[in-house]
Amino acid sequence: MILQPKKLKYQKIRKGKLNKFTYKSDLHFGTFGLKALESGIITAKQLEAARQAITRKIKKRGKIWIKIFPNLPVTKKPTEIRMGKGKGNLSHWVSKIRGGTILFEITGVNRKTAKNAFKTGSAKLPIKTKIFS
Repeated sequence: MILQPKKLKYQKIRKGKLNKFTYKSDLHFGTFGLKALESGIITAKQLEAARQAITRKIKKRGKIWIKIFPNLPVTKKPTEIRMGKGKGNLSHWVSKIRGGTILFEITGVNRKTAKNAFKTGSAKLPIKTKIFS
């Protein structure tokens, strides 16, 4: 279940810039959350790996929400190809994360279980995170 959009207006887009500032965010659905402390890029595979790790730790007791969605396509040219000849083919999907963004929310589990689940889930992500309630 790799996350990606069903339909796009343009298949290939430009990279753009990643803002390095933080902004205030709070919980909407759950009682515990996993918040990004720094800006970065998270791929759909990393997001799915973190979700699976969290789901295994809570063992179907609670409910989990994924608050981000990988909607940016990343292209890559094959190896041993000369420069030029246009943009490469679509490689994978990513999500740009700013510091302070909530990545996951959990409800229906106790504090110890949520902390343990988020700790294993954050190990799968390339950015620093913080568990809060």
